Formats: sequence, C-alpha cells, structure tokens
Amino acid sequence: MKIGDIIGGFERPFWIANFSEIFERLSYYAVFSTLALYLNQTLHFPNAEAASLSGLFGGAVWVMAIFGGALADRIGFRRALSSAYFILTLAYFMVGSIGAPWLAPVRSVVPLGLLAGLILFLPALGVALVKPSVVGTTARSSRENVRSIGYSIYYTMVNIGSTAGPLVAGWLHAHLPPQDVFMVAALGVFAMFFVVLAFFREPRADAKAAATSSGTTLRNFGTVVKNWRFLLFLVIFSGYWIVYWQQFLILPLYLHNFVDPNAPTAQILSIDPLMVILLTVAINALTRRIPSFAALTLGTLITSVSWLALVVHPSVPMAVVALVVLAIGEIVQSPRYYEYVSRLAPPGQQGTYMGFAFLPIGIGSLVGGVFGGTLLARFAHDPATVWLVVVATGIVTTLLLFLYDRVLKPANAAPGL
Repeated sequence: MKIGDIIGGFERPFWIANFSEIFERLSYYAVFSTLALYLNQTLHFPNAEAASLSGLFGGAVWVMAIFGGALADRIGFRRALSSAYFILTLAYFMVGSIGAPWLAPVRSVVPLGLLAGLILFLPALGVALVKPSVVGTTARSSRENVRSIGYSIYYTMVNIGSTAGPLVAGWLHAHLPPQDVFMVAALGVFAMFFVVLAFFREPRADAKAAATSSGTTLRNFGTVVKNWRFLLFLVIFSGYWIVYWQQFLILPLYLHNFVDPNAPTAQILSIDPLMVILLTVAINALTRRIPSFAALTLGTLITSVSWLALVVHPSVPMAVVALVVLAIGEIVQSPRYYEYVSRLAPPGQQGTYMGFAFLPIGIGSLVGGVFGGTLLARFAHDPATVWLVVVATGIVTTLLLFLYDRVLKPANAAPGL
C-alpha cells in the first residue's frame, strides 16, 4: 500500500480527533502522575486517603465509559467532543483549586475529603465522552482498507500523550507550585475545545451501521448482566488492574516517603507508556501465536512479578526496572484482552460487551486506591511488605484466570481463545 493511499484513506475528522487525543491524554496523565503527591503533600491527606482519592479519580473514568459511548452516539461526536473538553477544562481547574482561598467558604461547611472526592469525579464525565468519540470517529472517517492502520495511529497518539504527560508534569512541578500542574492541564484541554469547534466536522455516517433504540440498548445491557460467567471473568481480571494501577496510586508516595523525597516521580511514570511505544510491535510479533486467554494470563503474571524489583532493592533505578517489566506485561495482555472480549460478544452486542470490558480497569483503580493506601498505612514500618502483598495479589489473579479458563470458559468461546 502506498503512503498516498494511507493518507488519502482518512477524512479530516480523523486527524483532528486523534490530534486532540494527544492533549487529552497528556493532560490526564499529567494530573494522574502528580495527584497522589498533591493530595498528600499540599492538601495534607494521609497516605491511605490520598491513594484512595487517586483511585476514585482513575476508576470513575472507566466506569463512566460504559455510558459515554451511548451518549456520544446520540448527540454526535462533534457535540460530544466539544462538551467533553469544556467539562475537562472546568474539572482540572477545580482539582487545582481544592485548596484555593476562594473555596475556603465551601471547605468550612463541607469536609475536605468529601469535597475532594466530588471534584475528582468531575474529570470522568469528560474523559468518558472523549474516548468513544475519538474511537468512533476513527471508525467512521477511515476507509475500510486503512481502518486497522487508523486504530494503530490512535493507539500511538494515546501513548504519545501518556508519555508526555508525566514528563510535562515533572518539569512543571520543579518550576511551579503543585496546583499549577492542574491549571496547565486545564489550558491544554481548553485549547482542544476551540480546535474541535473550529476544525472538526461530524464524520460521515457508516452506511452499514443501524441506529440502536433505547430499548435495544437496555436489552443488550440485560443480556450482559445475565451472563454470569462473563461477569465473573471481569471481576477476576480486575485483579490485574489493582496491581497495575499501583504505579500511580502508591508508587509516587512510596518513593517520596521511603526512598528519596526528591525522586522525579512524575518523570518515572513516563517509563510505562514509553516502553509501550517502543516494544509493542516486537512483543506482539513474538506472542501472536499464543491463544488470547493464555496471553492475557501470561501478561498478568509478568505485570505482577514486576514489583519484586522494589522488594529486592528499594531505589529509583529499581522502580524504573519494575515499570519496564510492568509495561511488557501490559503489552502482552492488553490487545489480546480486547480481542477475547470482542469475540465473546454475540452479533449486534459488540459495543455493549466492549463497554463492559472497561469495567475491570475502573474497578482496579477504585479498589486499588483503597487497597494500596491501606497497605502503605499498615506496613509503614516495613514498606517492602507492601510490594510483596501486591505481587501476591497478582499471582492469585493469575491462578484464578488459569482455573477459570480450565473450568468455566464460556460456551461460546471460539477455539484458540
């Protein structure tokens, strides 16, 4: 295929949506990479509460994504994207203003923990609209012969933003007050609000796509909820994300409080997405013959044992090693997980099933924040035990996945899955 064919295979909405995705991910991960320390050091939340609130911030995004796709389909991608970036602008501004003098009257009547929790939920409303809108635009504004390339471009844009976010946050944190990181994030998505309004046009409708009524959507939801084996799989796989999200939920607190108070935690968190960018093609080539479920089980094991690096030697270099290994596990499992779920879905219910596929990510962050924060508080005198418990959680998840595959594999799972 010629380069001209590839470039000509995408309409303008594709490029605008994916360009905006870089800034959405950059802002999101700039916020996420500094949030736990901001809550702990600036707002003086204890370690456990700071981790729990960070988990709320990350988890709400993915739970809301189940509903964001249906709303984006109904109001249109242009309206959904512009609304999302406006919501995110206000949300990140409010996150950076939790301790601001102008909110003092509110803090005097609302407990700080409750106020922070309510404000940290706001970004989820915006992100839940962005992701389905960008993915949907990619599908509708790509010709059939280049659509797979379009998704590769989308995935690359996501990881560019995910890598740049912590790096930008680290630089800002070194030169500006912590709350200013959130203000810069707000400016980034505010710029995308204007970009969408000025340049984005609703992509052409897919001629093969049939509109889904509210009744059909509810019936599809009911079908998934009744599929107890699938739901059990999602619950088990949430264990992977409990282990994975500790890089954002407790690693910054751990490095700052137990290793080096001057550790560049935000920059360190750029290691995972950077490795994803560099190693995805090679690792996918090596693992392409492994069945989907075996691959996601193997990826869970690799990610789980990554944290042993900090048990062996608690240091910044070993944190980097842990994140490199964690990224390898992520690359092994992530594409195969979505392949597995998509091939389980009955005809006409792929969208609903893929929406539910985000649930483990959200559950992992919500539970992982409480879990990791509790471990930091319980084992403050012996922080190595924190990582041993995290590793054990991942290994138990691996064993449960193995048993699930052997005993409870869904009847409609295709051979080779």
